[in-house]
Amino acid sequence: MSSITSGIGGGMFGGGAASKTAEKAVTHEQMLSAAKANSPMPVGGDVAGGCPRFAVWPRDHHVTIYEQGKVGDGLAVRHRGEITQTARECQIQGTRVTVKYGFSGRVLLGPKGQAGLVTLPVNIFVTDAKRARIVNESGMVDVTVSADRPVGYFSAVRTVSFDVPVGSRAGEFEVFVGFDQTTPGAG
Repeated sequence: MSSITSGIGGGMFGGGAASKTAEKAVTHEQMLSAAKANSPMPVGGDVAGGCPRFAVWPRDHHVTIYEQGKVGDGLAVRHRGEITQTARECQIQGTRVTVKYGFSGRVLLGPKGQAGLVTLPVNIFVTDAKRARIVNESGMVDVTVSADRPVGYFSAVRTVSFDVPVGSRAGEFEVFVGFDQTTPGAG
């Protein structure tokens, strides 16, 4: 069984809750295009075909990085990262679930930002029906921004696999992504 869903609405991933993988697949290019379209991010997510839901962790869809020692000062903002779109497809084979997920967004330079490569850490985790974390992963998103184009876009497509215990269903699990709020200067 394989399916793809997204809350992007009538956008490139379709307006329905699910479509077959043969029709659309989660790719870097699609996620980057979705980020540049600047559509509002869907709240929550759906469960199609018994697959785990994929969403941005509620308080971690954005992160603002400030100059050292000036967290909260609007004039000390170096840059701000935002996750604006998500999508996922999954395959269930026996008790093994493999979720291919994608997320995209943008980084904006602040008053104290500098042109160049901006790297922001993200956390990815899977929870069971009781919200206990069963998988924890971390990664980075890289964005190049310039003084004449102070907004840069990113996309990431990754895969996570896990086993569903006997008596549980894959749809009871959730996959989350979010910026790491413990990054130095984050506020």
